[in-house]
Amino acid sequence: MNRDDFKFEICANSVESCLAAQEGGANRVELCAGIPEGGTTPSYGEIKVARKLLDKTLLHVIIRPRGGDFLYTPLEIERMEEDIRLCRKLGVDGVVIGCLTEDGEVDMEANRRLVELAKDGKELKPMSVTFHRAFDRAANPQKALEDIISLGCDRILTSGQQPKAVEGVALLSELKQAAAGRIILLAGCGVNEDNIRTIFDATGIHEYHFSARVNVPSKMKQLNTNVYMGAEGADESNSPVTSAERVKQTIANLLG
Repeated sequence: MNRDDFKFEICANSVESCLAAQEGGANRVELCAGIPEGGTTPSYGEIKVARKLLDKTLLHVIIRPRGGDFLYTPLEIERMEEDIRLCRKLGVDGVVIGCLTEDGEVDMEANRRLVELAKDGKELKPMSVTFHRAFDRAANPQKALEDIISLGCDRILTSGQQPKAVEGVALLSELKQAAAGRIILLAGCGVNEDNIRTIFDATGIHEYHFSARVNVPSKMKQLNTNVYMGAEGADESNSPVTSAERVKQTIANLLG
């Protein structure tokens, strides 16, 4: 298979992970904070330094003000708009968004505001827009697909409404056929070296989203294991960071 026929996006939790993704040959990164919450908007500093250092790999940024559901208040939408403006000023290549109504429909009004802001080319270059895994919480995936296409989004990140993409191949295949080239399907969640070829063989999808992380032990000599900075029982003595070697291996396992 031809490498140029595929795109690989790394879910990067830090600038360090962005650089590892670039070294590993990724086409894009999706820069996120708050990975345990499913990904939230990273800080200004994280975005700015990533933009400065990424010269071969496209930088996309998730625009998500909090974890939890995808039903947002007017104030949360206003914050997302400001984050999109900031991303444009910093020269980010794309943003990753997704808002739903209380009934699990695609929130056309909120998403349209965000898409139009991202793609406005009056002063700065327009950004690519990915609709994130809010899609996997949509009540009707077929209707959600058509709504997202009508909004002008460039791609949908989805696991086929299953916990892992490898378990959602039936819907992923159905969505790809229904999309008929009108939007890109980006398969993600649980994609790794061991299953990426299986997902491709079952769906024919050509874009993949994965993290390729390894745990890096803390260099702290003093650790108070009785105190947690986050959830009680969480492993705070290791930091998950993307591995360039895992990125390379995952790509190789699909193409080989």
